[in-house]
Amino acid sequence: MAAPRPSSSTRKFLGRLSLPERNFVADALRTETVGGVLLLAAAITALIWANVPALHDSYETVRDFHLGPGSLGLNLPVEHWAADGLLAVFFFVAGIELKRELVAGDLRDRKAALLPVAAALCGMAVPALVYTLTNVLGGGSLAGWAVPTATDIAFALAVLAVIGTSLPSALRAFLLTLAVVDDLFAILIIAVFFTSEIDFVALAGAFVGLVVFWLLVRKGIGGWYVYIPLALVIWGLMYNSGIHATIAGVAMGLMLRCTRHEGEAHSPGEYIEHLVRPLSAGLVVPLFALFSAGIAVSGGAFGEVFTRPETLGVVLGLVVGKAIGIFGGTWLTARFTRASLSEDLSWPDVFAVASLAGIGFTVSLLIGELAFDGDPELTDKVKAAVLTGSLIAATLATVLLKVRNAKYRSLYEAEERDEDLDGIPDIYEQDNPAYHLRMAEIYEHKAAEHRRLAEVAGRASEGDDGPA
Repeated sequence: MAAPRPSSSTRKFLGRLSLPERNFVADALRTETVGGVLLLAAAITALIWANVPALHDSYETVRDFHLGPGSLGLNLPVEHWAADGLLAVFFFVAGIELKRELVAGDLRDRKAALLPVAAALCGMAVPALVYTLTNVLGGGSLAGWAVPTATDIAFALAVLAVIGTSLPSALRAFLLTLAVVDDLFAILIIAVFFTSEIDFVALAGAFVGLVVFWLLVRKGIGGWYVYIPLALVIWGLMYNSGIHATIAGVAMGLMLRCTRHEGEAHSPGEYIEHLVRPLSAGLVVPLFALFSAGIAVSGGAFGEVFTRPETLGVVLGLVVGKAIGIFGGTWLTARFTRASLSEDLSWPDVFAVASLAGIGFTVSLLIGELAFDGDPELTDKVKAAVLTGSLIAATLATVLLKVRNAKYRSLYEAEERDEDLDGIPDIYEQDNPAYHLRMAEIYEHKAAEHRRLAEVAGRASEGDDGPA
């Protein structure tokens, strides 16, 4: 009896990316990795600056220094400029990433998008549930339920860079897609749950500004000298409306066109993202970390991480909730949508990446500040919990990924091999007859060169053995 044919509805999960998608992911992750290393350096600098007795006062002085036009409601401390102003650039890039994923990336196919979206949702819901249960049982505050829901892609990639894991592009793309969806829902959480009072006049002004921005983008009108002043006005109005100002950044990012017209090498969204991403990863996020991660260790913030329900809930949410949520959401979705895992990978690989997603830094710190606004002591302890949970998640992921590093390295080398030196990895050309013809010519050339060298060596040997 013949074996049953595989269902046409079966799809591969974490299979090889298309060449354009692979190139985009490689470029994006290269920038994020450099930014992640700078982020680590900024976080360490902040901890040293805030805890060395001779420097502590200067850290607080700089962090709390006010600047900006008070008449516009923007006379803010440096710490707020970093969180409300600079992070708008970070979320602007996140908005472009999301738009590109929706129109040209993995999320444009609803069936293909179901798995990473479900994984990201479960990866946010389970940590929130873990935090909530921990605080209900421990009698703590439920205000920080959203703190452990976020993943920091730059920090995660910095960990990969430090430990030297040659993670295949499919796993890196999965991590990137998770982070993009994660950022979207983090933005929605900030907008819905951390907005107390709304100034509808300022909000209406911001809305009008966004409409103007959209019309200019749609008509292809103007240059940077038009969009940057308009973006600043929209940001200022959004800040004064009471809604977190980073929402303005993601809204403008979503308005950019990310599909290419005929004759275009890059869409406007791709071009602007290429320009702004290094600024976001290399300057914006590290500066935010510098003024948010400066926790006074001597004040007992780290000492109470495992004793207070609020901080314990954050740690457990990041370490346990993220790993179980993402892995469980992925497995269940694959199970019920007939999506099969790539033959090159196994489910422990998915769990390792899920553990790596437990590194929640930038957005987790931001949500921690919003959730416990008005309680500086608890805010510092929650920040300490974010750092502790991220460190534990990074350590766990490092161990799990190192176990499979030899396999990852062989997959990575196969993806990168380009023996015909045409700039396209050989694995993407194996079905192309022209590729096989070029490879045959290369091998024939190498064989001829080998024969020529052998003949030269033979003649030299005969000359040595002959009479003097």
